[in-house]
Amino acid sequence: MRVAPGSVHSRRSSSPYVRCAVDALREGGALAAVAPGFAERPEQLELAAAVAAALEADETLIAEAGTGIGKTYAYLVPALLDGRRVVISTGTRTLQDQLFHRDLPRLRAALQARSEAPMTAALLKGRANYLCRYRLQRALAEEPPADPERADALQRLAEWAQGTSSGDLAEGPAGVEAVAERVTVSPERCLGQRCPAYEECFFYEARRRAHEARIVVANHHLLLADWAVKDAGYGAVLPEAEALILDEAHLLPDTAARFFGHSLSARALRELARDTRLADRREAGDMPGLRAAVEALEAAADRLRAALGEGEVRADWQGLVEARPEAAEALAALRSAAAALEAALAPAAERGVELEACHRRSRGAREVLERFAAPEAGTEVQWVEARGRGFGLHLTPLDVGAAFQQRLAREVSACVMTSATLAVGDSFAAFRRRLGLPAETEALRLDSPFDYARQSLLYIPPGMPQPGSPGYDEAVLARAREVIEATPGGVFLLFTSHRALQLAGERLGQQLQRTLLIQGQAPQQRLLERFAADGAAVLLGTASFWQGVDIRGAALSAVVIDRLPFAAPSEPVTAARQQAVAAAGGVPFRDVLLPEAVIALKQGAGRLIRDAGDRGVLMIADPRLLGRSYGRTFLKSLPPMPRTQSAADVAAFWEGEPWT
Repeated sequence: MRVAPGSVHSRRSSSPYVRCAVDALREGGALAAVAPGFAERPEQLELAAAVAAALEADETLIAEAGTGIGKTYAYLVPALLDGRRVVISTGTRTLQDQLFHRDLPRLRAALQARSEAPMTAALLKGRANYLCRYRLQRALAEEPPADPERADALQRLAEWAQGTSSGDLAEGPAGVEAVAERVTVSPERCLGQRCPAYEECFFYEARRRAHEARIVVANHHLLLADWAVKDAGYGAVLPEAEALILDEAHLLPDTAARFFGHSLSARALRELARDTRLADRREAGDMPGLRAAVEALEAAADRLRAALGEGEVRADWQGLVEARPEAAEALAALRSAAAALEAALAPAAERGVELEACHRRSRGAREVLERFAAPEAGTEVQWVEARGRGFGLHLTPLDVGAAFQQRLAREVSACVMTSATLAVGDSFAAFRRRLGLPAETEALRLDSPFDYARQSLLYIPPGMPQPGSPGYDEAVLARAREVIEATPGGVFLLFTSHRALQLAGERLGQQLQRTLLIQGQAPQQRLLERFAADGAAVLLGTASFWQGVDIRGAALSAVVIDRLPFAAPSEPVTAARQQAVAAAGGVPFRDVLLPEAVIALKQGAGRLIRDAGDRGVLMIADPRLLGRSYGRTFLKSLPPMPRTQSAADVAAFWEGEPWT
């Protein structure tokens, strides 16, 4: 157990509330009575006491809790006993569902007798996670999809809609992904109280339940979207709360940058065009000028996509325009087309609720395009990305710290931010800096209780070429095959680029006798289910597989990481942040690149040991881990694993023999 400087450890409250929260998690406590196999964990008690003390004192707490501590119960118990409304926000919908459907019911059953306050709880996600009855009715009334599978999915959704009380598509029939776009709405597309199906809307019913509950389980996207709509003067989505618990808090800086900025995608423009065309057909039908404006918008969007260049693009806008001046001309044409559509929709808006919604959306698109064309110098990064037929125009704030801290202080009096990966070494400075948290913000760091000396081995293969040099990716795969052949269970290969993943898929597909699963072949959850069921499969993944994956037992026995996950030099937001740090007298590598790479590596390595009974090998192929001075920072941040450069030791690990 390690406690960070300035921690709550020396100031721990001993109030009845804090003692009650801690006692519930002790051997013989309330939770032990309802949780088979429950065991008291000192680190969990320490974390629960810190969370309860922060809530009681209306303070902010940063807490890194290593895997296996049981941080979920350590914050849920104080939240349930607090008596006030608490919003619990997670980084992923998977954890959100786990909290609401599995953890909270068990804890409420154990704790209700110990609290006079009702322990009502509600789950709330963004609109796009719920079936829209109106869109479903429209989809069923329109010509059925030519694809029989999609047509069947619509019918199964219609049957499910008759019996579901939540409308949450995560609980829906299999295969709904194929038609989700037709039966859901984004906030921009929602008709709100003017929707014909408003009275039976699943999302608004979920929001009503959330406003009546004392514990609300949300996610970071919804939370930050709620803050954004409040800033814009619209009504709140989430209810007012006294306290906020942010799990998977390492995701907050990047999520905040997204919601505190401005973006517009080709998909949003094409949806606007399609919805305007359908609304015109239903509610007008006699406005050729409107149809011409829709076609002009689609043509302008296609023109901009072509001007951005072929293949994948992710670039600073000004740099791209210098290389491709036609992109600036295409953007100007798109701005004109959006303004023309807004003007054409203005007289049509009074004819129907859908045309009115399209008018509002066209105004929003035009405003974003105008903002993108004239960013605030020195405070926003103007960048663009493109793939396939799609593109995105983005204005991202360079620094979200001040805005985040201001909104946090406005919304709640107490806040707990926790994750298994927040610190670099023993320091929370980088995390505090990105979110604008004062240096004196209380912090606690607790190591995992797992026995890494017995359960794991870190393998750093010798003689590897430098990343980026000819033959590096082939060398990684050669060493990875040695680990795969020595490992009796399943293996994750985690890559920092899609290019390296594609090469691995081609090579290993010809060489392995095991089941090979590759990101993109199927939805992520389906791939993970197949991986876990197989027991000895090999799965290749990039960023989304580095975190939030919890596979226990021999099904995941080794994790191979191809290189240290530094941000790509071409990443425009990171490059701009480095320039800003250098201009302010900082050190870009130390203050920007290194902390983010360390957190990402900790996330990837954290996929390996998920339970006290797990055993596994972590291979990090990058020679910089031992060959560069900053490698010590990475190693210090990893769990205390025995380390080797011998492939024979990897084989001996699985044979149960000691390794050198």
